[in-house]
Amino acid sequence: MGVPEKLADRMSMAEQHEYLRSTFSRRKLLRSSAVTVGALAVGGALGSGTAYADPAAPGRSVTDGIDGALVAPVGRHLAFGAEPDRQIRISWQVPAAVKKPFLRYGKHPWDLSHKVEAEVRALHTPALTPTGQAVDQYYLHVKLDHLDSDTTYYYGVGHQGFDPASHQAISTLSTFRTAPERSWRWGRPFAPFTFTAFGDQGVSAHAAGNDHIILAQKPSFHLHAGDICYADPAGSGQDSDKSVYNALTWDAFLAQTETVSSKIPWMVSYGNHDMEAWYSHNGYGGESSRFFLPENGPDPRTAPGVYSFKYGNVGVISLDANDVSYEIPANLGITAGKQTSWLDRKLRELRQDDTVDFIVVFFHHCAFSTTHQHASEGGVREAWVPLFEKYRVDLVINGHNHVYERTDAILGNKVSKAVPSGATVEPAKDGVVYVTAGAAGRSLYSFDAPDTYEGHEHRVDSVDTYHFAKGGVKVTETVEWSRVRYTGYSFIKVDVAPAHPGRTATMKVTALAEDGTQVDHYTIARKAGECWGR
Repeated sequence: MGVPEKLADRMSMAEQHEYLRSTFSRRKLLRSSAVTVGALAVGGALGSGTAYADPAAPGRSVTDGIDGALVAPVGRHLAFGAEPDRQIRISWQVPAAVKKPFLRYGKHPWDLSHKVEAEVRALHTPALTPTGQAVDQYYLHVKLDHLDSDTTYYYGVGHQGFDPASHQAISTLSTFRTAPERSWRWGRPFAPFTFTAFGDQGVSAHAAGNDHIILAQKPSFHLHAGDICYADPAGSGQDSDKSVYNALTWDAFLAQTETVSSKIPWMVSYGNHDMEAWYSHNGYGGESSRFFLPENGPDPRTAPGVYSFKYGNVGVISLDANDVSYEIPANLGITAGKQTSWLDRKLRELRQDDTVDFIVVFFHHCAFSTTHQHASEGGVREAWVPLFEKYRVDLVINGHNHVYERTDAILGNKVSKAVPSGATVEPAKDGVVYVTAGAAGRSLYSFDAPDTYEGHEHRVDSVDTYHFAKGGVKVTETVEWSRVRYTGYSFIKVDVAPAHPGRTATMKVTALAEDGTQVDHYTIARKAGECWGR
């Protein structure tokens, strides 16, 4: 039993959470509560809108009788901490509760002398899903701090009965590499590096194909702009979504992504399909069990997908656009403006850091897009675009629309400089370029204007489209900023070329189709070592 439909339509996710907490007694909820594993156990009653820690019951443990040798870790995925040159977070999944999970790591595959106990986050979904079966999922996490910068480490994950250092399991070892040391900047420029990005992945042959092409680019990290796996295909953030929610989709997703995410930090932001309302008041209780992200945002509890990190001469900011979305308002206003205030402070901080040349912001809902399905989010335009322009953000990456689209440089919702494929833009004087990279694997969307991309130019002077205003109202508009449109599975890679202070640093942005074909490229240029406001 959930929130009555008429009430749910008028309630935010947090309001639904409070309603259900007052309606159901804790005793009733615990009848279908989480399976405990003796550590952190988070149980979410599907339809309850909340998550509960279930204390270990006396007597027989749920792990009794399980032979750890028969349970293999799966779904490994890495993330940076707030300081990527020193901090790595390693997460994985086991198909059953295991005893004494741990991680081994070291600088050589034959020397994994460091052993760290893992934190267990168990997630329970009752039998209120299309499968008709309750689902227990076990996610394990280790945080590594005080690592050496710019260093490759070997690691393996295990538990009692399964040791990655053993002869039988040594093939399960993987690697990660920390970011370059921040203090290098003034002795010499950072080394060139590459990162990749997309959104709206899900589980499909196209999603797996993009993963393989991404791995071939050898990125230092990957940005996922939300709508991660589509366990909730409805994506409204409402209690009513429970009828189509399938927690097992996460198992398939993490297994699919492991080929890349076990080696490359997989930095995610949260989209509308990632608001799984039954796990917590903000819908992110499930994600908080599965991912271990930096906790340096304005409120890690309310908005765990909001954070920042610096890699080389690039500052990266992840935002939660559900907080400002007029189109899908389940979490509208959830941070009460704290996220926007934090963004203003963080952008100022990065612009005043003379080791940071470029600022990249990624989040789900599009500031500027012309697709038939979602087009542009007016809430993002109102809350954040003025800040992007104030601090001349170098690159904004979105998902939400399942296509590739790139704008010209924009100031004040108008073209400030045309940026055809192959061109160079200087955000400090030209304005901000926005990229929609939402064709990672889910079914593709469409444009009302013809596709136009590298080698297939069909330029039109303007496009009739719309954006979402308050109340979810569609406001029609005619725009001139839609420069590149490609209806095909794709992602972007960004090749960063740092420079000595006073010289020109660049970021080359390239859009690649799932077969590796280039469909767009342009270059972002900025003088290295300049501080905002000078």
